[in-house]
Amino acid sequence: MAKSLKKIVKKFYNSDAYKSREIMKEFLHKDCELFWNSSKGFMKFDYYGLLELSDTLSTAYKSLRAEISHLLRDDNFVTARYTYYVRTIENPDEELPLAHFITIWELKNGKLYRGYELSQQADDTPANLKSFLTVKD
Repeated sequence: MAKSLKKIVKKFYNSDAYKSREIMKEFLHKDCELFWNSSKGFMKFDYYGLLELSDTLSTAYKSLRAEISHLLRDDNFVTARYTYYVRTIENPDEELPLAHFITIWELKNGKLYRGYELSQQADDTPANLKSFLTVKD
C-alpha cells in the first residue's frame, strides 16, 4: 500500500486534472481540504473550492506541468516537492516556471484527503532550478 500512495500522488501531479473536473474528482476525497500558505497569504479550499480552482487554472494557462523533485511517504501521508511550469494562452511556445511548492497530502480511501501546502513564486535562476531536478523515488 505504501508505494501505491506515492503512485496516487505522483499520478495526480502528472495528470491533466487541472483541465477537467471529472479527472479532479477521481483524485479528491469528498471531504478534501487544502490549507495553502502562499507568498500572497493563507487560503483554504474544500472539495468544491478545488474544483473551482481547476476551472480557473484551465482558463488561465494553455498547459500546467509539475516537475516533482521529491516524493516522500510516512504512513498515510505523502509529501511532494515540485515546481509548476506553465505555458500561457498569450505565449504558448514558451514554458515558464510559475511557483515552487511543498505539499503534504494525507490520503484516505486512496484519495487526496487533507493537504498542507507552502508555495512561493519561482526563482528561475539556474542554481535554484537545478535544486528542483527530479530525484529518483
